[in-house]
Amino acid sequence: MSKAIGIAFSLLVLLAATFAFSPRPAPIFPARGISVDTLLLLDAAQAGERLIAVGERGHIVISDDNGKAWQQVASPTQATLTSLYFLDAKNGWAVGHDSVILKSTDGGASWRLVFSAPDLKKPLLKVWFSDARHGFALGAYGLFLQTNDGGASWQQRTIVEGDKHLNALTAQAGGKLFIAGEAGLLLRSDDQGQTWQALPSPYKGSFFGIVALRDGSVLAYGLRGKVFRSTDLGETWTTIESASQATLMSDYVQADGSVILAGQSGAVLISRDDGKTFELQLQAHRESIAAIRPAGKHLLLFGESGVTPFASNATGK
Repeated sequence: MSKAIGIAFSLLVLLAATFAFSPRPAPIFPARGISVDTLLLLDAAQAGERLIAVGERGHIVISDDNGKAWQQVASPTQATLTSLYFLDAKNGWAVGHDSVILKSTDGGASWRLVFSAPDLKKPLLKVWFSDARHGFALGAYGLFLQTNDGGASWQQRTIVEGDKHLNALTAQAGGKLFIAGEAGLLLRSDDQGQTWQALPSPYKGSFFGIVALRDGSVLAYGLRGKVFRSTDLGETWTTIESASQATLMSDYVQADGSVILAGQSGAVLISRDDGKTFELQLQAHRESIAAIRPAGKHLLLFGESGVTPFASNATGK
């Protein structure tokens, strides 16, 4: 499988429903330096001063020097990992194909498998925790899992009729949650995820990301570079010009409030006005970008090329 096809399935879920990874024996990888540019990495997170990234074939890599050197750590799965979330410097979770859920309590140095359901053939695409006990894992064909005991057990719920893919989740400062998914699906919860209501959608194509901003607005983005902005909790949406038709798959909000969206073909969009306008900065490698994270004073891009520095002087041409 090429890296392009791998990232398309993991983040866009556009391949056939019959394609899934079968159960495999857990590999044991010794901690060692590796060349991360050979890996397809699908998400990254910070755990204190440490950077952690996950991707194809269950790979998990860590860096303690702002991304200059990376070390592979043992993984209890060979299923592709798609999403990573750290609540603090120690406690984190990763999810992926075969509906696997992994947990770390030592800042990503070691991981254990806490849930797996390969027979479902439903990859998990996003994991998020509100606190040490309460979290959600969501993914393909409407799969939604909830834990109330820190990931020790998981319960499956139905939060939307049909089998649309649930691709992304974001939390607003006021406590409201939003989910974006396939075929224009947008949901909001006003009670920390206990109940969900469908929102009017401005687009029939799929959303692959949604992000809550500091001013209370919400951005939903996805296929063909589409970006939409809401200032009323998703009740109405405004189309935002993105200057790109590249599918968008990831976001990052910097400390100064500026918003970065990124996706296929090296497309990076930057907004310094809370998502009202964006500037396109194409990266020279023109490969898919699955995650954006800070590393010291710089930004790193994670995706088809493993880890690459963000080139802020790239042009929009």
